[in-house]
Amino acid sequence: MMAEKVILIIPKIPRVHWILFLLTIFTTLLAGAIMEGAQIFSNPLEIFKGIPFSFTLLFILGTHEFGHYYYAQKHRVDATLPYFIPAPPFLFLIGTFGAFIKIKSPIYRKDALLQIGAAGPIAGFIIAVPALIIGLLLSEVIEKNDIQGAIILGDSILMKILTFITHPGLLESQDIMLHPIAFAGWIGLLVTMLNLLPIGQLDGGHIAYAMLGEKQDIIGKLAFFLLIPLSFYSINWLIWGVLLLLLMRSVKHPPIQDIHAPLSYKDKQIGYACLIIFILCFIPAPFKI
Repeated sequence: MMAEKVILIIPKIPRVHWILFLLTIFTTLLAGAIMEGAQIFSNPLEIFKGIPFSFTLLFILGTHEFGHYYYAQKHRVDATLPYFIPAPPFLFLIGTFGAFIKIKSPIYRKDALLQIGAAGPIAGFIIAVPALIIGLLLSEVIEKNDIQGAIILGDSILMKILTFITHPGLLESQDIMLHPIAFAGWIGLLVTMLNLLPIGQLDGGHIAYAMLGEKQDIIGKLAFFLLIPLSFYSINWLIWGVLLLLLMRSVKHPPIQDIHAPLSYKDKQIGYACLIIFILCFIPAPFKI
């Protein structure tokens, strides 16, 4: 039996998408240039120093969202093209609040819910990992004593593994000043991890609901309440918890029609793969100053 072909249809792009995307290019270019020490006000052309960071980050975020979009079309679910959200770098370091697509029609089947939810994190992860490897190879090894006033980025299991592979001789007294491409890759892993939290209508919430049914409510509440002790370890979790509460208002995933239909072996493996990705990308304390 031949697999069903999926033709990706890109509709006419609404003006609001173009405006938001162009603004996000500008704000991420500005963010990347600032990271490189560019003097934008005295030499505006130095903004192009931000290209490595901007291109890498937007490629990761765009791939994530088009993963969702592709599988939405595969399952004949009406969805918008990605909305990119710009952010002034002086308010938000990376120059963007991320991107999202809007699902405009109901998702009736568990396999569709799981595949649409999982496609984004998996696609973004596949791009973020090689970006991080390339960026780490371009990064500079510095002495920890020379670090002053810098933001210290937390390590995930995957980050530790890739750092060991790319810088095997790194001493305890040394650290790595991330190249902008590596920083964009690190952000990509962070975004993947946050999206895979099994809460509400996050990607992880979709996956957990498809895998566990109504038990997702228990897992979602447990995950949300675990943010409280994590907040004592890093204030980042308190901020994200408040944002989740304001934006979603519930950790419970809304019901779908065929909740009791079994998932295929392949779909279950996709769900388990997302759990492994979450574990590899989990960062106990993402940012320290």
